[in-house]
Amino acid sequence: MTWHLRPALLADLEVLAELRAVVMRPDLERLGRYDEHRVRQRLRDSFIPAHTRIIELNGELAGSITLRPAGPRHWLEHFYLAPHHQGRGLGSAVLRTVLNQSDTTHTTVALNVLQGSPARALYERHGFVLESEDPVDVFLVRHPAA
Repeated sequence: MTWHLRPALLADLEVLAELRAVVMRPDLERLGRYDEHRVRQRLRDSFIPAHTRIIELNGELAGSITLRPAGPRHWLEHFYLAPHHQGRGLGSAVLRTVLNQSDTTHTTVALNVLQGSPARALYERHGFVLESEDPVDVFLVRHPAA
């Protein structure tokens, strides 16, 4: 498996909005919150290419990950892998790379996942712990490794 991260471009926006819709659909439908337009628009409204990396696997766009500065911490957002790339270790490899960089800069990383999302287990395996939750979202945080 040969993968790398490249800077996002504005031209990636619509492909990422579509990827988000595909990846998020099962969880949003389970929670009764899927909206065909809103699922794409939320990415469009928050897309900042300077903070986003495109995950490429064997030359193909396989996903994205955003690490957005927010005060003393960074928010990990828009971490999506195309369904046919999930479950093969790519997400863990990408997450390890991003978290190693955060450890180097002594930066806390926070994120949220939807209640019941299988992604929560991935984040917990990488050191994220519960910070708070509500009926829809679970907020997790990871402090830099010593």
